[in-house]
Amino acid sequence: MDMQFVYDLLGENAWSYIGATLVVLWFIVWLYRDSLEIEELTDKYVFVTGCDSGFGNLLCKKLDRRGFHVLAGCLTEKGADDLTRATGPYLKTVLLDVASQDSIEKAMEWTKKEVGDKGLWGIVNNAGRSLPMGPTEWMRVEDFQSTLNVNMNGTIAMTMTFLPLIKKARGRIVNIASVLGRVAANGGGYCISKFAVESFSDCLRRDINYFGINVCIIEPGFFKTAVTSLDPLERELHRLWNQLTPEVQASYGDKYLDKYIKVQRFIMNAVCDTDLSKVTGCMEHALTAAYPRTRYSPGWDAKLLWIPLSYMPSCVVDIGLRLVLPRPSKSV
Repeated sequence: MDMQFVYDLLGENAWSYIGATLVVLWFIVWLYRDSLEIEELTDKYVFVTGCDSGFGNLLCKKLDRRGFHVLAGCLTEKGADDLTRATGPYLKTVLLDVASQDSIEKAMEWTKKEVGDKGLWGIVNNAGRSLPMGPTEWMRVEDFQSTLNVNMNGTIAMTMTFLPLIKKARGRIVNIASVLGRVAANGGGYCISKFAVESFSDCLRRDINYFGINVCIIEPGFFKTAVTSLDPLERELHRLWNQLTPEVQASYGDKYLDKYIKVQRFIMNAVCDTDLSKVTGCMEHALTAAYPRTRYSPGWDAKLLWIPLSYMPSCVVDIGLRLVLPRPSKSV
């Protein structure tokens, strides 16, 4: 077709029309490609950590209904028993503490026997803890370590231990990070650990993609789970406050703790989403899609607030937090 004819037909905005058409076509192709799924789900094994409650528990039930062989790591016997009763015969549980290398090794040996020569199609590193959270000065070193041992070290240890089984199946590694792994909005080990999960996942993806292994990162916004439950969060804040010296308490002022808790309640009640399926749907897609995405950001607050903030200058986040959080009484 003669290009002059195209220009004459579309007028002076020809390139705008052509560009818009290409964008629409690209989006249609992306949607189609994103909807393609792998075959023979019933032959595949998936290991999920942190299955006592929350995202992990719901994901196991969804994968079980899809026909996967689900291997669920639970921290407690009660969590394992409850999940077993709620699912079919192809879901099996094992007691697992991701903060313990010995526990991970035992789970690995158990998994080897379960999967045989098939290898492990997917591992979902979902186990995590959030507490304690609060002002950084209120923390002791062990407060950081307790969270890092689960969220960071546990994710790395599980991945590296189970990697040979994943490599055999040319499978998927799905690591659960957070929007707080993009924007550090509070003190404690949680944000630090989620930044580490992001970095570890990026390095891992670039190193092992040659072997046909996909590494996916889930960055949920705020959802109503045990991690965001207000009662434990506030108990930990009181514990942290009570362990401070009188001098440090005086620098913040008697009313600071109450103001901090009020702000936290407001934020959690305003942004926490009750629909956990938004997160587990992303996990499921990462395991079943023929072309899984590198990153998933479930939740309206993730897409409209936290992810955009992560691309802005640091001063924007600094100013925003200064406007929201209470001011210590002896601040400069």
